[in-house]
Amino acid sequence: MRVSSRPQWWRRHGSDADASSSGSGVPGSDAAQATAVGLPKARAVSSQESGERDLDQFVEWIWSGDAEASAPDDTVESVRITIEEQYNMSSLDDALQQLLAIEGATGAAIVDYGSGMALAQGGNPSFDLGIAAAGNSNVVRAKLATMRDLGVTDEIDDILITLSSQYHLINVLNTTGANGLFIYLVLNSASANLALARHKLKGIAAQIEV
Repeated sequence: MRVSSRPQWWRRHGSDADASSSGSGVPGSDAAQATAVGLPKARAVSSQESGERDLDQFVEWIWSGDAEASAPDDTVESVRITIEEQYNMSSLDDALQQLLAIEGATGAAIVDYGSGMALAQGGNPSFDLGIAAAGNSNVVRAKLATMRDLGVTDEIDDILITLSSQYHLINVLNTTGANGLFIYLVLNSASANLALARHKLKGIAAQIEV
């Protein structure tokens, strides 16, 4: 009995090559026949399931200590930062969708009040959310500065600005993972329940980490 030493690839694809070889009628050694036929190259596995499994294993490898032993420090650190950024953006997008799901909400943004830039924003209010984010950053900074000058050590729960047809809610995030940010929520006063909106806003704010 002949024991085959062919690798796994041959067990999957060897029949095609053997059929071509046997039908060609090329005389000579096996090596000559292989050269004449031109054996096909192994194909890479590209199924979605395999790709997802490889990605999961790669992420686990990056976060384990094995990665540091086999890759430069700057490479490992850059990959970690990329993964963290993707996770943070996903977390902010999820929070934004929850904010926009509040009854009467027409726009929302999560803003860094130090720079005035919106890290995430969405909705369709009647004005530019980017400009509103920068302007309300000045409001938050001014209020925090005034509290320091007065010696007030309480934390800001929220700031409410009431317009003729809108409510503008500002919730300053005080958790360790989101310090320096605030949520800006725009509500239509005709369709929103202000008390319920403030309650939901507080719950969403407690979940945000960056």
